[in-house]
Amino acid sequence: MALIALAADKGSPGVTTAAVALAAVWPRRVLLAETDPAGGDLVYRSAAAHGGPLNPNTGMLSIAATARRGLVPDQLWDHVQPLSGGLEVLVGLGIAEQAAGLAGLWPTLGHAFASLADSPHAAADVIADCGRVSGDTPALELFPHASLVLLLSRTEPESLARVRDRAAALAGKLHGGPRGAASLANPVIGVVLIADTGTAGKLSSQVNDMLVHAQTGARVVGTIADDPAGADQLAGRKRGRLDKSLLIRSARKVAADIHQQYGAAWAASAQANQAHHAQQAHHAQQAQHVQQAQHVQQAQHVPHQHQDQHQHPQQGRTQGHAGAGT
Repeated sequence: MALIALAADKGSPGVTTAAVALAAVWPRRVLLAETDPAGGDLVYRSAAAHGGPLNPNTGMLSIAATARRGLVPDQLWDHVQPLSGGLEVLVGLGIAEQAAGLAGLWPTLGHAFASLADSPHAAADVIADCGRVSGDTPALELFPHASLVLLLSRTEPESLARVRDRAAALAGKLHGGPRGAASLANPVIGVVLIADTGTAGKLSSQVNDMLVHAQTGARVVGTIADDPAGADQLAGRKRGRLDKSLLIRSARKVAADIHQQYGAAWAASAQANQAHHAQQAHHAQQAQHVQQAQHVQQAQHVPHQHQDQHQHPQQGRTQGHAGAGT
């Protein structure tokens, strides 16, 4: 269906926690990709399905060598590890210095992430945890391939001011300039607030008005509960009914709202892409059949040519002997 990129401007709004929570309740098969150039967190906070630690060398680090030779979307699964709860994860880099190995490959990764939804074998959406974004982070090269860019923000005034300015900057970079609410462009830029559930509704409306007034081209798509206890449960640091936590309940609503608002359009786009790929494959098959038929026709004419070549010298020899006899 789509590539959804999550990012933040500054501070610690909980991008990784939000990405894991959304992926855990996503209504379709999903791949969670840690694409933060500064390094991933899951290898330190989550256990693998076998109960042991995740392998830090299998994920973004291992995919770098593959991507330099070209990357088919289904190859992403070769670098994925399942978490103990079953969530499929592309583990992030260990340290920021390793990002140099991905230089020039971010657009390739973005295209593969976006195209995974159209895979005829193992289709899935991709939720990419891009960490903090700034003007020069290479993760920005994923954004043109995304269907939705979600900027996370807490509700302090300075955080809201930053997310407004960051949304406007991204609109200029991705869409070519500021846009109002009635002229949204792809990728859609959304804002997710990390907020107390008691004030979430009122805050969402106020922040959305601010984004529209500033012509950022962004809108608030939902709120995720500021739930430290739920975050600890999600990371395995604390026991409890995770599905009953405010974190997961709010993430489930955000995921449902996103699918309700954008899912039909994304599904139509995926079907159109699949139809296009099927048509290309059909044309390629037809061309192959024509080529095979031409080879058969050429092969059928070859014996006649060889026969003529054998007859002509014989005719020459007969004529030569006749001339000699005379």
